[in-house]
Amino acid sequence: MLLHACSSFSPRFIHRACRQINMLNSMNPQQREAVKYLDGPLLVLAGAGSGKTRVITQKISYLIEQCGYAPKEIAAITFTNKAAREMQERVGQLLQGTNAKGLTIATFHSLGLQMLRQEAELLGYKPQFSILDSSDSFKILSDALATTDKQLLRKTQWQISSWKNAFINPDQAAALADEELSHAAAKVYQVYQQTLKAYQAVDFDDLIKLPVELFEQHPDALRKWQHKLKYLLIDEYQDTNACQYKLVKMLTGVEGRFTAVGDDDQAIYGWRGADVENLRQLTEDFSRLKVIKLEQNYRSTVRILRAANQVIANNPKLFEKKLWSELGMGDLIQVSAAKDEEHEAESVVMKLLAHKFEHRTKFLDYAILYRGNHQARIFEQQLRQHKIPYTISGGQSFFDKAEIKDLVSYLRLIANEDDDPAFIRAATTPKKGIGNTTLERLGEYASAHKMSLFEAAFEGDFQRTMGNRQLEDLLTFCQFINRIQVRAEKDPAGEVLNDLLNAINYEAFLYDTEEPRSAENKWKSVLDFVGWLTRKGDEDEKNLLALTQMISLMSMLEGREDEEPDAVKLSTLHASKGLEYGHVFLVGCEEGILPHRESVDQGKIEEERRLMYVGITRAQKSLHISWCRKRKRAGEFESCEPSRFIAELPEEDVRHSGQPQSDPAASKENARQRMAQIRAMLGSGTGNVS
Repeated sequence: MLLHACSSFSPRFIHRACRQINMLNSMNPQQREAVKYLDGPLLVLAGAGSGKTRVITQKISYLIEQCGYAPKEIAAITFTNKAAREMQERVGQLLQGTNAKGLTIATFHSLGLQMLRQEAELLGYKPQFSILDSSDSFKILSDALATTDKQLLRKTQWQISSWKNAFINPDQAAALADEELSHAAAKVYQVYQQTLKAYQAVDFDDLIKLPVELFEQHPDALRKWQHKLKYLLIDEYQDTNACQYKLVKMLTGVEGRFTAVGDDDQAIYGWRGADVENLRQLTEDFSRLKVIKLEQNYRSTVRILRAANQVIANNPKLFEKKLWSELGMGDLIQVSAAKDEEHEAESVVMKLLAHKFEHRTKFLDYAILYRGNHQARIFEQQLRQHKIPYTISGGQSFFDKAEIKDLVSYLRLIANEDDDPAFIRAATTPKKGIGNTTLERLGEYASAHKMSLFEAAFEGDFQRTMGNRQLEDLLTFCQFINRIQVRAEKDPAGEVLNDLLNAINYEAFLYDTEEPRSAENKWKSVLDFVGWLTRKGDEDEKNLLALTQMISLMSMLEGREDEEPDAVKLSTLHASKGLEYGHVFLVGCEEGILPHRESVDQGKIEEERRLMYVGITRAQKSLHISWCRKRKRAGEFESCEPSRFIAELPEEDVRHSGQPQSDPAASKENARQRMAQIRAMLGSGTGNVS
């Protein structure tokens, strides 16, 4: 699309054009080509650390400032709220003085939510439908299967999620079922979906699946959204599942107005439905697809990249790609064998401390990465013992806290009185005289008459079966919800929330049911939450009803992330993707752990190798890989073998230690030199250990 012709250029226009030219000139040729290419569908193969976010944000700026696109005609789709926020900030900086109102930068699920909210009636939902979290759907499945067997319930939940991600409905699931477990799961899937519809609720997977169903069944709605979103940019394309691919394909139409950015070498989410084949599928579905490779890495040293390239070269390739860097050779990669896991943890922490002391770095420059969460505990112990601050990924989400779930249950019920799980939690927390007997009777009546619990409470036939006191308590609660519903539409969100908390005496309830310290912490979380919602309502000019659905999508409270603390990062390899650290310790690199035993048994070694590649490419300046010669399993020590991926590293870039075949004299000499350097620094008073 060409720049709009203008008879006269304003100074502001000229300033913007010059700024755009300067920005493009600061990019490498491949990045620049990716930003400017608009002649058809584009796949940008972006290697680790190659500046993919920069390409996406610059392209958004280019589309708006140089190509005549209105911000509201563009959507950039990410996989996490954090990535969306980072992109939003960067685009804001690029579009200084340009109105970006209407620009969509959101996760797949947030975009799906926007579509469903606007088109809900076409699918038989009201706009204020509820979004159920994993524990709500777990409870529905538990009732449907009439079991408390957590393992069976988790398997069923995972199977239903997999079917939804693959865009398979309950009837198709029943036809595809090939064993007893999947036959049972297919029957439960049918009941589960009917229950969700009765509650006027959707689960997380429905936020992608239902928009695809909508567009298949209602071509007018699809045309409307294709016209509304004229250009799509998709981040982390290799992580899309079948349903997400369908959605992208429908929205971009036959012209393929999109830029997909991805890296087949970093496809590590196959276990949750992501399909790296979607990259190949693009080449088949869009014959005019152009592919641009970003191979210059701006993160790591040459040695680290050689190691990454050599390991990943053992996988069959969709597209040939080789990372390179101008950041110098860098340190040798250290590979060390430890006696056991305790020795490994102690050794890693001592090396980290010595390295920090020697190089005057900060704790936040270091990461300890591992295959599974269970490996963290022993490193935590060592870090605590040495009073080293650390943060750990995958901790409890803010929205998983009981006190936040309590408050959210009220919000969900206010937005949608058919939401039965929310009704039960709100009606009983804090206690309001509504006991189990009342809820059982209400549930039986609602079920028999195919209505929600809230609706059933106002039925004359039901009311005649209840004692006066029980009915009074139940109706008092329901009428309170009705009054708040009226206010939620017109009054400021913060005002309504504070009045709600006062009315239910939530602070007193916490102090009555918790230890004082715990109650104080929980009340602080509630106040943080209310404060954040109040600000959000004011900034976005949204009432409480409009804010409620967004809450269900957030895994972490926006605006709560303070500046990155000066602390060592402990993280799984999966959670580390997209991040970078000056110095990385990649631990537990043994057969059975990385690669994982189950993956080896199931022939999924390629995804495990990609996980190793992700781990290696997190490191900027130094990489230390460790493994144990023996490890405790079920109380007994078992011998371990080093990961096959260690043997795939380039020999000339690696120094081994702690193994019989490594050179003991060289290792001792290296240790002696290091201790001499540390003593020298101590003697001169230049060391900085804080």
